[in-house]
Amino acid sequence: MELFLQGFPIFLLIFCRITAFFVVAPIFSTRNVPNTFKLGFSFFISFLVFLTYGMKQTVVPDAEYILAIIREILAGALLGFVAYLFFTIINTAGSFIDLQLGFGMANIIDPMTGASAPLLGNFKGMIATLVFLSINGHHYLLSALLQSYDWIPISNSLFLHLKTGSITSFLTGMLAQTFMLALQMSAPLVVAMFLTDVGLGFLARTAPQYNVFVIGIPIKILVGFLMLAILMPTLVTLYEHIFEQMFSAIQKLMSILQGPAS
Repeated sequence: MELFLQGFPIFLLIFCRITAFFVVAPIFSTRNVPNTFKLGFSFFISFLVFLTYGMKQTVVPDAEYILAIIREILAGALLGFVAYLFFTIINTAGSFIDLQLGFGMANIIDPMTGASAPLLGNFKGMIATLVFLSINGHHYLLSALLQSYDWIPISNSLFLHLKTGSITSFLTGMLAQTFMLALQMSAPLVVAMFLTDVGLGFLARTAPQYNVFVIGIPIKILVGFLMLAILMPTLVTLYEHIFEQMFSAIQKLMSILQGPAS
């Protein structure tokens, strides 16, 4: 009983970080993954981390222990959120493309998140999920979570980093980077749609007898699907580049939290 009382506070801190990570992280946080599996998997991973890392730690369950729980939840949520940001690139790029194709009002329910998603964003998101699983990206996420205890120990200075603004600056930079990547990802189709609009504008001026509003929508959809078919072979390489950026961003976040707060 004495060993249990000494180890349970440490196990609870580990469990809080890992559970918060699985609640936010891509793939693991989707609705297709049952909540019972998430809890059971979190408990299993937490038990492994406790056996390898937690046995060497000592925690005094005093009044500051509540702050330690909040700190661990924030640490896990931060790691998962940084990974989730790079998956939002695909939906954002799909929204830009759908807006140009005329599919802006035709959103559907994404079965993985339960939220409204653009048509092409949902389609590209499915491909991205398959590519992420095929390159064992979920293994890298689990490895980063386990290695986070080497970079960010239980007695970390997360609140000091929040106070100094280093985490806020990092997240702001990540938001700008992901938005720029979404623009670059959608740029070929958006430029093609812009040139199609320019061509339809010239057609309306040179041949007024054509009803541009009637023929314009199917032409834009046809050009958009042709461009999408041409760009499909490059999606795998593009997604791999995005996932490389994701893993480097997670490592950068852990290096920020590892360093002293200044």
